[in-house]
Amino acid sequence: MKILLTGANGMVGSALSKVLAMSSSHITLATGRGPCRLPPSLLSSQLTYLELELTSPKEVLHAVQSFVPDIIIHAAAMTQVDDCELNKEICFSVNVDATSLLIAAASQVRSRFCYLSTDFVFDGNSGPYKEEDHAAPINFYGKTKKIAEDILTASSLSWSIARTVLLYGKADQITRSNFIYWVKDNLEAGKKIRVVNDQLRTPTYIPDFVDGIMKITESGAEGIYHIAGERVMTPYEMAIVVAEYLQLDKTLISPVDASTFTQPGKRPLKTGFRIEKAKRDLGYSPISFKSSLAQIF
Repeated sequence: MKILLTGANGMVGSALSKVLAMSSSHITLATGRGPCRLPPSLLSSQLTYLELELTSPKEVLHAVQSFVPDIIIHAAAMTQVDDCELNKEICFSVNVDATSLLIAAASQVRSRFCYLSTDFVFDGNSGPYKEEDHAAPINFYGKTKKIAEDILTASSLSWSIARTVLLYGKADQITRSNFIYWVKDNLEAGKKIRVVNDQLRTPTYIPDFVDGIMKITESGAEGIYHIAGERVMTPYEMAIVVAEYLQLDKTLISPVDASTFTQPGKRPLKTGFRIEKAKRDLGYSPISFKSSLAQIF
């Protein structure tokens, strides 16, 4: 299968690139903004890298028509909630306009399309959510992701949407740090941290999300799939488990309400996902939070 991957320099895209680089079943064109930040060892005839500006109609159409992918996995996005709230024009261009250009180009060559999305398309009033639950985002980031979802679902393409929740995993020279490392680094430095205890999530281990995306891709599955962890946790509960696992001082961690922090982008309180559909249709099976820590550390 020929796969065009966007966002290859990002957290999810780089993890996907590693899996695709080891697959003899696929030929992948990994794309990203700016120079390649993937390890040179990943690049071969199976996986090549193209610097691609997704907001350029000419560049996007040329890349898609030249490569003619069987499927486009669209992992590129502006994901920092507060940055999106403060820079709405840029956020809309990256998250909506670029997706529209890719969908239009995919229509030219009849590619399938897998779009990566988020729990922030929901308002957080009644999570955990199933795929068919009503989406009503409360911040600009979530709104742009929902608009992009709607553009895709209204297209004539064969499409799938993989939504996920609060990604975490092993940090390396490619991926930026994430919540797990923020907790670890602060506690190791003896610093007190305040962690939200009134936001519910189903934290998702990055390799599990990648596995779900690959299952969607290789099975030809269509529709929306919630790909997440199975356990509902607050960030505070996550931090306590990390501290206990690493034998760090958990008394440095204080639980607080989200209202403690002033942030430009409002966060939904109760999200998290029901993953029965992914388990049933895809054979998706995430590992436990504690087991993931054993892999990370």
